[in-house]
Amino acid sequence: MPRIQRALISVTDKSGLTDFARGLAEFGVEIVSTGGTARLLREAGLTVRDVAEITGFPEMLDGRVKTIHPRIAGGILAIRSKPDHLRALQEHGIPAFDMVVVNLYAFEQAAAQPGIAVEDLIEQIDIGGPTLIRAAAKNWQDVAVLSSPRQYAGVLEEMRASGGEVSRATCWRLAVEAFQRTADYDRAISARLARLEYQDGQFRDREEAIPDVLDVRAPCRMRLRYGENPHQVAALYGSAHTGVAGGEQLQGKELSYNNLVDLDAAFQLVREFTRPAAAIIKHTNPCGCAEQETLAEAYRKAYECDPVSAFGGVLGFNRPVDEETAQEIVKTFIEAIVAPDVTPGARALLAAKKNLRVVKVDFGWRPEPVLRTISGGWLLQTPDDATLDRARARVVTERAPSQAEWEALEFAWKVVKHVKSNAIVYARAGQVVGVGAGQMSRVDSVKIGAMKAVLPLEGTVLASDAFFPFPDGVEEAARHGVTAVIQPGGSVRDEEVIAAANRLGLAMVFTGIRHFRH
Repeated sequence: MPRIQRALISVTDKSGLTDFARGLAEFGVEIVSTGGTARLLREAGLTVRDVAEITGFPEMLDGRVKTIHPRIAGGILAIRSKPDHLRALQEHGIPAFDMVVVNLYAFEQAAAQPGIAVEDLIEQIDIGGPTLIRAAAKNWQDVAVLSSPRQYAGVLEEMRASGGEVSRATCWRLAVEAFQRTADYDRAISARLARLEYQDGQFRDREEAIPDVLDVRAPCRMRLRYGENPHQVAALYGSAHTGVAGGEQLQGKELSYNNLVDLDAAFQLVREFTRPAAAIIKHTNPCGCAEQETLAEAYRKAYECDPVSAFGGVLGFNRPVDEETAQEIVKTFIEAIVAPDVTPGARALLAAKKNLRVVKVDFGWRPEPVLRTISGGWLLQTPDDATLDRARARVVTERAPSQAEWEALEFAWKVVKHVKSNAIVYARAGQVVGVGAGQMSRVDSVKIGAMKAVLPLEGTVLASDAFFPFPDGVEEAARHGVTAVIQPGGSVRDEEVIAAANRLGLAMVFTGIRHFRH
């Protein structure tokens, strides 16, 4: 590609622009610009030619019309290898552009502002910018298109190494990134406007949580060594800076696909609690969870639940990991940890476990729609963010739970929501005692939860993610010393189940909410 001789610059995000323009000026590049961009460059001492000088028209309609003109589009789209294109430029006195530097109105930022007027939102829809970017990207073999300030340094470095040229390979990469940018921009506009309804002269947000069109696009954050198994290829995608996908790995080996899935399960569980909480995850199921006054005590209580399964587990904490907690962690083999932070003292202790993966995560993440694939399509659902309101729960037995039982039931209900169905959790207030997960029969989950328990079950409570279809689950729980049960209710045999609970002296609470997790 010949040397860059003329550049069209028109940007909203002006970060790094003056330094980049000075770099272009080193090679004698003529700069053509518009409005505020031209003013900024002139104030920096650079020579700038106005777009209006080329088009013969002033900027008009409050800046809506600046660069949409044949004398600009022609100079970008002309293919230099076609003599008839070059003759057309010469005949009409159109200057050719070798570089286009454009970024777009900040629509995404505007759309994120609560209560923004629709008129103000519409004004942030860029028209000329995407047109210029797409035109330059289409003619990539002759025009270098820069659509982000992040690209400035690399392009300048290449120009300095080549005497002012930008290679075809670089132009192709820039063109691909440009089309990605305009596609993202159009998606953002389409998604936001699709949530608006216009009725009787008024705009209002649609209440429907499920979009008419599913549109998922995210950059690759990390290519993984493999997927769930070594013969599978995998990668992590995501654009957010919160949650596990946006986490910062502080130490340890490369994260695996399974690590990330388990880290997310741990993160989702510990977010349920307001007091210091710890969770131990194995194959996405909790094998220990506790909420206590200190993080170290929460971890000790969580570990007590199932020390055998905790070996090689993944840990989640809802507080920064402190030195006392780290001293407990390093006593056993742990695969990975997710937490909002790690104190310097704790970092020093955890660093001794060189392979231990530690991920710092912004807990400001907000629940998002849940997406999964099936053969030939996708399933989308709103997140399971339902919480228990004691005032709305219904005591259905002759005996109501005691205050201590209520606290244990509320704790167990938070945990059972994160266990694979059929899900059963035995617990005391602030501590899981046994977990029965993923069984085809609910009574088998009750049996397995008791079988796995190493702590005494006498005096515990039991949570079930869905109703008991028969009294046998409640009878089995009572046999192990359970005193109270929390479940959604809704079985055709509810009366039989309640009668069994009354006969066994149990307290039972119906929530009216089911927590299936498949």
